[in-house]
Amino acid sequence: MRAAVLERPGKPLRIEDLAIDEPRAGEVAVRMTASGVCHSDLHVRDGEWERPGPLVLGHEGAGVVEEVGAGVAGLSVGEQVALSWYYPCLECRNCQLGRQWACSDSASLRHRLPDGSTRLRRADGGEVLSYLTIGTFAERTIVPAAAAVPIPDTVPAEVAALIGCCVSTGVGAVLKTAEVPAGASVAVFGLGGVGLSVVMGAAIAGAGRIVAVDRMPDKLDLARDLGATDCVLAGDADATIAAVRSAARHGGPEFAFEAIGLPATVEQAIAVLPPTGTAVLVGLTPFGARASFEVFPFVDGSRRILGSNYGQAVAAVDFPRYAGLFMDGRLPIDRLVDRRIALDEIEEAFERMRHGEGVRSVIAF
Repeated sequence: MRAAVLERPGKPLRIEDLAIDEPRAGEVAVRMTASGVCHSDLHVRDGEWERPGPLVLGHEGAGVVEEVGAGVAGLSVGEQVALSWYYPCLECRNCQLGRQWACSDSASLRHRLPDGSTRLRRADGGEVLSYLTIGTFAERTIVPAAAAVPIPDTVPAEVAALIGCCVSTGVGAVLKTAEVPAGASVAVFGLGGVGLSVVMGAAIAGAGRIVAVDRMPDKLDLARDLGATDCVLAGDADATIAAVRSAARHGGPEFAFEAIGLPATVEQAIAVLPPTGTAVLVGLTPFGARASFEVFPFVDGSRRILGSNYGQAVAAVDFPRYAGLFMDGRLPIDRLVDRRIALDEIEEAFERMRHGEGVRSVIAF
């Protein structure tokens, strides 16, 4: 099968023909149908997050079950699945407490299957790892059964793929991490796939004002279509902060979501808060990045900062929930897809992302 392989950080991905083994006990073979190109992949590609190689990148994908290993229940050949990039062990304390997004013993971060092996090999027999154990920039993949979540066939493959990462991350940040109440005011810094998912989540929550912030006018237009009540074209930091506060009214937004992963916008999301406001940090920065804020007004105003990883997703529960919201017309995930590409065009998609262009490129297999 063909796959996009990162040999080492900072080098272009290379399209290779890899051998793939059959699934073993507890594993599932998936024929990929769609994979989103996410900024987390770019962090790894550009060396901002150090990862071992060679590595098949990609972690936002959907496909069709081709084969199931021994002991797998609840999955059938021919069934569409969305893949979770952080599959839980189901045994650690966090998993037992229902915090699967914070599993302390997931093999995902080792980029290997639970038994420590990989099912991918080059012609010379050398092993190739699979990013977050699902490696979606490939025609096929072998994943733990817990990473494959059934999604109705009526959901388009590209929509199912985006549910696997950006949608769950953004919508979940609103509905699960922050628990934004109806009528609240919300600001969203950064309108990529995650930020626009935050906008959609805020609309579902019934937020009273949703202020979208970005430096690209076309993204602001899309945010308005998806539920934003106000749009701010980002520029000078002080002017942006003032504009967001004015649009949100009452001294600033009750909730400010940072969905880019830049220290400058993290600081702005904190700076716009009125007393008792909450900043929700969703975007992931390069390793080592730091942000700062003035402590006295933060404490004096009883402000809060929340970190939101994967939108606190419990994939087996939340993926079907978001698919249902899409089918009901309440979560227009398909609007996030602005380009469909071939596997060979992945480096072009990365370059667009570096320039902040577009929302979501999706590889159509």
